[in-house]
Amino acid sequence: MKNIALFILGFVLFSNSTFAQLKPVKYSDGTQVLNGFQIQPMKKNLQKPGILILPAWKGIDKHAKTTAETLAKLGYYAFVADIYGAGNYPKDNAEAGQKAGFYKTNYKEYQKRISLALQQLIKSGANPDNIVIMGYCFGGTGALEAARAHLNVKGVVSFHGGLGKDASRPTEPITAKILVCHGADDPYESKEEITAFQQEMKDSKADWQMVYYANAVHAFTDPEAGNDNSKGAAYNEKAAKRSFEHFKIFLNEVLKK
Repeated sequence: MKNIALFILGFVLFSNSTFAQLKPVKYSDGTQVLNGFQIQPMKKNLQKPGILILPAWKGIDKHAKTTAETLAKLGYYAFVADIYGAGNYPKDNAEAGQKAGFYKTNYKEYQKRISLALQQLIKSGANPDNIVIMGYCFGGTGALEAARAHLNVKGVVSFHGGLGKDASRPTEPITAKILVCHGADDPYESKEEITAFQQEMKDSKADWQMVYYANAVHAFTDPEAGNDNSKGAAYNEKAAKRSFEHFKIFLNEVLKK
């Protein structure tokens, strides 16, 4: 009996050790320290598909980390980007709005931080020619900026992200495939912005798709967002599940696995 108990204990410990786990990664932008997270796929394959996750406006949160863990279980290398850096994490919504606003306006700085995180994903083992970038809210804006910056990715996915760009910016051809998952009742995206974004996609000759989810407002994928649609941001379980299924279909289409 003792030997059996030891065998079972050893098996459990071995099994736990094989589970993919998030690991903190310290990297930098000049003198600015950045603190991301990486995770290896539970089952590796020769194609080594990778996914870069861009968090919402408050920075790396539980939602972004949980997504990375889920993607690792599905066989992807994943990296959660730190856009703001040590000493610059927002304390509240007001600070988050201010800091996110800075990067939306200074979009080249945002694109640079995304590119640095992309390098870390590749260092973790992902195939540099087999990567998708996805993001939530502010991170969804970043995913679109990655496509506009012509980063070497197969596709980008925006979940309830900001769609607009300054009208003075040139519209250039976009080669990365694009998926936008959008709440049909999101109050933070005007009809004008949506129309302008769709026109940009047409003018850039992008391979794009935009899916609307009924009764969904901003932040509909985040369980921490509450459930009161009247606040403009709320979790919607049905929309969250549907959008993640659309995300998986997109990944199977654009990445080698």
